[in-house]
Amino acid sequence: MASSIGAPKVTFSSSTLQHLCKKFPPPISPRYLSPNSSPCFHFRGIKSPSGGCRFFIPYRCFTVRAESENGAEPRHYDFDLFTVGAGSGGVRASRFAASYGSSVAICELPFATISSDNAGGVGGTCVLRGCVPKKLLVYASKYSHDFEESCNFGWKYEIDPVHDWRTLIANKNAELQRLTGIYKNVLKNAGVTLIEGRGKVVDPHTVDVDGKLYSARHILIAVGGRPFIPDIPGSEYAIDSDMALDLPSKPEKIAIVGGGYIALEFAGIFNGLKSEVHVFIRQKKVLRGFDEEIRDFVAEQMSVRGIEFHTEESPQAILKSPDGSLSLKTNKGTIDGFSHIMFATGRRPNTKNLGLETVGVKMADNGAIEVDEYSQTSVPSIWAVGDATDRINLTPVALMEGGAFAKTVFCNEPTKPNYRYSFCLVTYSLHTSKERKLLGNVVK
Repeated sequence: MASSIGAPKVTFSSSTLQHLCKKFPPPISPRYLSPNSSPCFHFRGIKSPSGGCRFFIPYRCFTVRAESENGAEPRHYDFDLFTVGAGSGGVRASRFAASYGSSVAICELPFATISSDNAGGVGGTCVLRGCVPKKLLVYASKYSHDFEESCNFGWKYEIDPVHDWRTLIANKNAELQRLTGIYKNVLKNAGVTLIEGRGKVVDPHTVDVDGKLYSARHILIAVGGRPFIPDIPGSEYAIDSDMALDLPSKPEKIAIVGGGYIALEFAGIFNGLKSEVHVFIRQKKVLRGFDEEIRDFVAEQMSVRGIEFHTEESPQAILKSPDGSLSLKTNKGTIDGFSHIMFATGRRPNTKNLGLETVGVKMADNGAIEVDEYSQTSVPSIWAVGDATDRINLTPVALMEGGAFAKTVFCNEPTKPNYRYSFCLVTYSLHTSKERKLLGNVVK
């Protein structure tokens, strides 16, 4: 008796139990089931909050028959959901789907501070090479301004404070390791199976992870995006935002190409850390698409800080001198003596070599996965959320899309991502130190 109560899962199919389960919503919406789907009933063992006795909760799931000539044999999958990519959207969708009673696996590349075809890490861009590490560098950069301003309040320093870049980067990386560990525990506690490796879709229900095949009723692609560097002569000498967050030494003189908020954030960081900073933009003003008064104010205040703006200049080539210094050639001339040249010229969906085109998933010219209003691709069993779809490429939006997907597919609640209030849901945050604090005076 005791051993039967301790069994983690009991499966029932008799009609005598069906009336008990009718009130439980199916974890997969009928809208997305094939005509060959048939219900079955399971009981999942749950411990009481006190940790004493164990009781069972019935839930309803579906077995989907294989698409074959005879149509007789049901197809059983390893998982209800297999997610490729453990960033914000993928983790949210996976743990929500698991909470609805589905079996879920997620694959992700091994951890690295700089992403590549062979490295990534649980947590994704925002946690590992975006918002979190960038803010840590912003915090480091603001101290130089505080030191300067403190002199007006009576503080005196016998020697000028000196910043140790290696200490900053080492502590930043230790924090990233801690955070990726937390994300792994979140998945584990939700009952999601984490598989380390590179995933590739080989058919509408199968993912290959480093040579091992896993089948799933549904596949979710949540691989995010990667920084984009234009293909100009000498582009191999340039760095992107990933690399800028993990340089072995602080730039002495850096050119930042781009006029968006990522470019300006890094300009503020390196300026605060006492690098010489030059920003090159194709337009007359920074922050295209933002309020005109804000655009003017931010550029003015950053210029006061000592950042030099080069407007209406497009990069044409990067040249490397024998001494290792870099020169940036633009349509207006060439500027020499840079230790680093960074491009902050946008991001592209990270969808290369995933096998999506081979299985019939429609893709945009820039590599984005085309989806409908429910995040479903042209292949009914394959879905996509986050930056890989190139809708609104921000972490809160990826979280929203992941939650909506899980509700649609596994909770019998067809849910469209709501972008109508996206500017209430997400806030473009310019981490440019003092300018950020002063913006309130501009928009009152």
